[in-house]
Amino acid sequence: MNIEDFHQYCMGKKAVTEHFPFDKDTLVFKVLGKMFALASLSRWEKGEGFINLKCDSEYAQELREQYDSVKPGYHMHKQQWNSVYIQTGELPTSLVKELIDHSYDMVVKGMSKKMQSQLKEL
Repeated sequence: MNIEDFHQYCMGKKAVTEHFPFDKDTLVFKVLGKMFALASLSRWEKGEGFINLKCDSEYAQELREQYDSVKPGYHMHKQQWNSVYIQTGELPTSLVKELIDHSYDMVVKGMSKKMQSQLKEL
């Protein structure tokens, strides 16, 4: 998966918007204003591309033990976020998409009932 594929996959999800809230380098994807994925564009250009994704804490630990390309979230809450190093080639695209889906679902699950209802109506 390259940065364009990552961008298209995230933007294809319901109610997703893209932002640069921290700086001109960090691309952030949000669902109804809640962050579920982010990536440093300059790191991708250097061949060090990774994405930060929210993750269930037990599942996050399992992934880190199973894959060298999954680390505790860079500049994020280490129990709830993973940095997924895609450019290493270790992770199949199907798994990366599953992890993006999991992150999106985790964020939606944490939303209020009102926000979840809004999302269903879109």
